[in-house]
Amino acid sequence: MKKYLTLLAALTAVLALMGCNTLDGVGEDLEDAGESMQEAAD
Repeated sequence: MKKYLTLLAALTAVLALMGCNTLDGVGEDLEDAGESMQEAAD
């Protein structure tokens, strides 16, 4: 049982880290899109 809980905790940590990286990438994409729109408006 303890082995199962350790594996579950490790898997959860990995998924959480992947989620943070994904959200960070989305933020960068939105920032780039905003900058492109600003440049087009100028």
